Amino acid sequence: MSECIKNVNANGTNLSIPPMKVAIIGGGLVGSLAALNFARNGHNVHLYEYREDIRTAELVQGRSINLALSQRGRKALSSVGLEEEVLATAIPMRGRMLHDIKGRTSVVLYDPCTNECLYSVGRKHLNEILLNAGEKFPNIHYHFEHKLKKANFNEGSMSFQRPYEEKDAVATADLIVGADGAFSAVRQQMSKTLGFNYSQEYIEHGYLELCIPAKNDEFQMPPNYLHIWPRNEFMMIALPNQDKSFTVTLSMPFKVFQGIQSHQELLDFFRKYYTDALPLIGEEMLIKDFFKSKPQFLLSIKCNPFHYGDKALLLGDAAHAMVPYYGQGMNAGMEDCSIFFSILHQPHITLARALEQFTETRVQDAHAICDLAMYNYVEMRDLTKRFSFKCRKFLDTTLFRFFPSVWVPLYNSVSFTSMPYSKCIANREWQDEILKKVFGATLFFALTLSGAFIYVNNM
Repeated sequence: MSECIKNVNANGTNLSIPPMKVAIIGGGLVGSLAALNFARNGHNVHLYEYREDIRTAELVQGRSINLALSQRGRKALSSVGLEEEVLATAIPMRGRMLHDIKGRTSVVLYDPCTNECLYSVGRKHLNEILLNAGEKFPNIHYHFEHKLKKANFNEGSMSFQRPYEEKDAVATADLIVGADGAFSAVRQQMSKTLGFNYSQEYIEHGYLELCIPAKNDEFQMPPNYLHIWPRNEFMMIALPNQDKSFTVTLSMPFKVFQGIQSHQELLDFFRKYYTDALPLIGEEMLIKDFFKSKPQFLLSIKCNPFHYGDKALLLGDAAHAMVPYYGQGMNAGMEDCSIFFSILHQPHITLARALEQFTETRVQDAHAICDLAMYNYVEMRDLTKRFSFKCRKFLDTTLFRFFPSVWVPLYNSVSFTSMPYSKCIANREWQDEILKKVFGATLFFALTLSGAFIYVNNM
């Protein structure tokens, strides 16, 4: 493995930053990916995770919602040599399959021009791939069941609570990286420093996870789509799994969840709004899954800066948690790694400047994707059913087909390119202005022509 590190260094690692001891808090997708990147750059990495090792745990705590892997995440995985391994078991989703209230379906392809698609991947499986890859590096050290209690960034010191241990574990590092999710302990410590801005917003909708099981070892619905049941105020989505089941996420206002108190009320609700899904889930399984847990909260988090001096850094949900409706939470977190390490590879850059530049580069885009994720929830539960949405989709696709370098639809730019998120929004606003002017001119011409025609006929 030392040969691998040496080769990577020789092929472009910035040696002006000497090897550091890096503590990464959080062993999820972003934390384990960051560990790989630091190790490949020759740094000594200690990864601390408050849970037990998910590869050996019988019950994995935390979210199990399936993930939609897109271009930004694929690029980050490719940079550490794992893209092909992940895609080998991922399921391509080529578009949305919409289920109306009568059970009829229609398909809206993501990219009928170049056939780009999203990939459904299991969170646990992807995390295992990243952790297994990290174990091959002698300069990555895993510390499971270590919950960060406090950190002193200036001293680089940390203390961790461990199960069945009265005394906290202590450690030091040159750089502390917070990749510990939306409720980040590292961010909490950073919020005590001067100049740190932070905001969070809970939405009025929660979610419950359900399941459409396999039948006769086969999918019960077409597998190569993200299935959506849009119902204005609420919705349901389903992503395919490798075992031929679908992970189903029911998103509704908490007041709607609270209005369903009995088995009969639940069945009546599904017969009214999800008539085609009920027999696929099965009444018994639906009742069991719906009432076994409470709906979970969803929140959006923004903060600034993403660093503290040359001592601490926030990545992923710790820096920018978002609601899951654009499928960009994981992809944005992984892209954080791509961007940070591209900055770190600049010649003659210092660690302090690299961290500062990461904040300067990323904050605006992170806030932009948080806003887009909020917008897309409205689109998925409501706008996808509207005639105006379908017309705009057709128009965007047609223009993209004929002018691919000029007219890139918003969803395509977010999911299938590495265009900065803020530029994706600016690009959409430019397109809206163009269409307004074109339609305005067309309407003016039509009215003028009609007036002229009437005037001539009345002469």
